[in-house]
Amino acid sequence: MSASISARCSTPACSAACVPDRADAASRRGAAAADQGDQTMRFSPLAFLLAFVFITPLSAQEREEIVRVPATGGANLIATVFRPAGDARAPLVVINHGSPADGSQRTTMQRPKYSALTSWFTARGYVVVLPLRRGYGESGGTWAEAYGRCETPDYYNAGLQGAADIQSTIDHMRTLPYVANRAIVVGQSAGGWATVALSSRNPPGVPGMINFAGGRGGHQKLPGGGTGNCTPEALVQAAAKYGATARVPMLWLYTQNDSFFEPSLAARMAQAYDAAGGKANYKPLPAFGRDGHGLAGASNGTAQWAPLVESFLAGLR
Repeated sequence: MSASISARCSTPACSAACVPDRADAASRRGAAAADQGDQTMRFSPLAFLLAFVFITPLSAQEREEIVRVPATGGANLIATVFRPAGDARAPLVVINHGSPADGSQRTTMQRPKYSALTSWFTARGYVVVLPLRRGYGESGGTWAEAYGRCETPDYYNAGLQGAADIQSTIDHMRTLPYVANRAIVVGQSAGGWATVALSSRNPPGVPGMINFAGGRGGHQKLPGGGTGNCTPEALVQAAAKYGATARVPMLWLYTQNDSFFEPSLAARMAQAYDAAGGKANYKPLPAFGRDGHGLAGASNGTAQWAPLVESFLAGLR
């Protein structure tokens, strides 16, 4: 069932983020969405992420709808759909969100938009769907992406839980009359990690996937004090485990100033994924803004990623 809706900015945090120069204020209220966290950060390095991921206006030509996606355990995922002009069946792009750094904000999370990224794809004739996975915002079901203790994280299974919701979204969207079989999967942060996890399943009709700053466990309180990434070696090992069965081509994009997954860690994950048999196509990018982790959601980041994405898509069968 789908119903037409109009994008509106109705909450205080959203209203602040609507104006780019007020993004820091929204960030200080803990609105940044980047990775799962069990603590509240006093300052979010993702000031620009929520300023543009959730509420930047989209093209007037795009038609926006809400659909409910049947998912694991009888849950219904709430997904936002943007359709390009025309009524012909079009290929699908699934864009997958990150996770709030403050875990208490998962249930109040707004529907993501990734406005610049979405508009880029709809302008090229794609139907774009942005699902809220289980346990986020309006979506039903129990949150299933926990990775456990910081000392012994299970990033592998956490990613597969997110991947299950992405697959449910693809399956449902293909039942709609305006969606063709071909699908591209894109994800950022925790959504990028779920996208990498899905690659290990080689879903039919998905010729390529794009990972923006994917990973888990960033900006956490460490057992020895301070904050950082929970057991980064576990991310590398999980990436290798995904790569062992993955055969779908991927594009991995990480900036030099990503505060969650610094360049050497991103490179190690990609190398492990490739060495195990995957096809990461890792592309390190220059620093972007205050924190490049939010590149995918920024309105002014298109020039940095678009040529690489265009080339990647052109090379897919």
